[in-house]
Amino acid sequence: MRAAILFSLMAGLAGCVQPAVYTPQDLPFPQQLPPLVASLDAPLAPDQAARNFLTVVQRMEPVAEAYCRQVGRVPNCDFRIVIDDRPGQGVNAFQTVDGQGRPILAFSIALIAEARNADELAFVMGHEAAHHIRGHIPKTQQSAANAAILAGMIAAASGAGQAAVAQAQQIGAGVGARSYSKEFELQADALGTEIAFDAGYDPLRGAAFFDRLPDPGDEFLGTHPPNAQRRATVIRAMEELRG
Repeated sequence: MRAAILFSLMAGLAGCVQPAVYTPQDLPFPQQLPPLVASLDAPLAPDQAARNFLTVVQRMEPVAEAYCRQVGRVPNCDFRIVIDDRPGQGVNAFQTVDGQGRPILAFSIALIAEARNADELAFVMGHEAAHHIRGHIPKTQQSAANAAILAGMIAAASGAGQAAVAQAQQIGAGVGARSYSKEFELQADALGTEIAFDAGYDPLRGAAFFDRLPDPGDEFLGTHPPNAQRRATVIRAMEELRG
C-alpha cells in the first residue's frame, strides 16, 4: 500500500530506465568509524515522502546542472530525474543516460519511502549526479572494452577456440568494469556532498542513510567500498567545505 500510494502521487515523474554498471583501488580510510549522525527520524508517511522527493528535485536539479557545466567533463548537463517504477525494485538509485546522451537519475519507490528526511534524499541525488558529472559511465565502458580485448588476445595466443576466446572476453569485460568501481563511488560521495551542501542540505545527516544499509565490507572486485570508507569521505569533504 505504501508503495502504491507513492506511485500514484508521483506517476507524472515516473519512468523506466535500465541501470548503468558502475565500476579502485581501496583508499586508506579507517575501517571502523562511528555513525555520522544517528538518524532518530521515524519512517515517513507516504505523502510526506512524496513531498520531500519533489522538493529535493526542485532544489537539487539546478545546482547539479550548474556543477556539471562548471566541471565541463561531459557534453550534456540536462538532468532528467525519474522514478524507477519497475516491479520488485528494492532500495536503489542509479545514474544512466538515454539514447541521446541525456543523463538520467533514477530512484526506486522503495528508496524514496526509506529515506527518513530530505537530507538523505539530497545526498543520494547528489551522489548519482556526481557519477555523470565525473564521466564514470564512459570510463567504465572503456575499461571494460580494454580488458575484454586483452583477455581475448591472451586466450587466442594460448590456442583457445572461438568460444573460449569469447568467454574470456566476457570475463575480462566484467573484471574491467569493476576495476575502478569503488574509487568512482567514493568520488561520487565527495562531489555529491558538495552538491547537496550547496543546495542547502546537510550531507552529514544525509549520509547517515549508510547506517541502515548492509555493509559491503571489502569484497574482492566488489562494486561498492565499505561503509566506513564512505562515511570518512563525506566527513573529509565537509571539513574542506567548512575550511
